[in-house]
Amino acid sequence: MEITCYRSSETSREARSLPASTYNLAITLLARCASGHLFVPIRSMQYLAIVNIEEFVFIDGERKCWIDIAWQDFQSKMRTSLDQPVAYKAVYYREKQAVIISRLQREFPVALRALADKETLNNSARIIKFPKPVA
Repeated sequence: MEITCYRSSETSREARSLPASTYNLAITLLARCASGHLFVPIRSMQYLAIVNIEEFVFIDGERKCWIDIAWQDFQSKMRTSLDQPVAYKAVYYREKQAVIISRLQREFPVALRALADKETLNNSARIIKFPKPVA
């Protein structure tokens, strides 16, 4: 899939944190993508998240290729354990995005989980039978 995205001028930015479970799942799913980009449809909001190692961008279905919000500068290396939240900067490219970012924080993990649940493992399994112990 190929999408060309555009950014308007930045309207504001703020420091936020992402729950560890959300960040860890996004990075785990991203690691499975050969392209280095993970496309996550957030159907409940009609948004598309595009995840790469540097940032997560969110595109409204109505504006198609214009980025509304980007999550950047993840501070994952500042954590001392994998269950700690990850600090990041939310960059806004439209006015009045407070309601949208709150919904994204709730709906993005749900969309990630749905994507993870859809993914099938293509590896074949083999069962090794061990002989019963002699009594």
